[in-house]
Amino acid sequence: MSNFKIASWNVNSVRLRAPQIIDFLINSRPDVLCIQEIKCRNGEFPAEVFAKAGYAHQMVRGQKGMHGVAIVSRHPLGELADPSFCEHDHARVALATIKGIDICNVYVPAGGDEPDAKTNPKFAHKLNFLTRMEKCFAARQKENPKDRLILTGDLNIAPLESDVWSHKQLLKVVSHTPIEVAALNAIQKAGNFADIARELIPEPEPVFTWWSYRSKDWTKNNRGRRLDHIWVSPALRDAALHHGVSGFEALTACRSWERPSDHIPITQMLRL
Repeated sequence: MSNFKIASWNVNSVRLRAPQIIDFLINSRPDVLCIQEIKCRNGEFPAEVFAKAGYAHQMVRGQKGMHGVAIVSRHPLGELADPSFCEHDHARVALATIKGIDICNVYVPAGGDEPDAKTNPKFAHKLNFLTRMEKCFAARQKENPKDRLILTGDLNIAPLESDVWSHKQLLKVVSHTPIEVAALNAIQKAGNFADIARELIPEPEPVFTWWSYRSKDWTKNNRGRRLDHIWVSPALRDAALHHGVSGFEALTACRSWERPSDHIPITQMLRL
């Protein structure tokens, strides 16, 4: 048996933050890093920088100036057909197989400011995206209940009360509204996924992975949200729980780096 560490990070521009990402990779040494919001086209991805750091196996789904996801790995990866979650054909999902595990890296649309699908097309797009995810994972689970699958990425929803700095104040704020939480819960149920972070760190202890750039001192008020997730299928649950609470890490210190992303990386260790 061996350890397998997966990481996820919305970097908000992979070219701008490449040095920070490499520092993280050198210090944390995940086997796989799933990246969201790379904000570049495929040919603009800094492939050589990652290769020199030991992550020569790469899968990039880029788009000019916005969105985009990538998977970089220390191990060979096989590219799988990306699920059609996005009605607008944005670069928001990458599906690869690594060491016998299917890894689905997803960047769910943020949804704009107004949580009303009738008046806000961005919110309607988000809900449609989530519905497509639910149908996809329900079909996968039905077809293969022993599926070895990890769903990770910036899911742009903080589902639990202690996943946000104020449950009451954010109930009508996009990312924590009841309709979004219900949609995310439906996805979790459809794929029979385990939310490992919350199995290891149950409520009411807060867990945050994102802090707004609008806050002058994010450490002072700590108004965070848990928008980034690593979920596993039933076949991997025991492997993900093997190391206990030390197996999951949210690297909060990265939020204080110079010109940081508003998200921090999260990691999960599995015993395979």
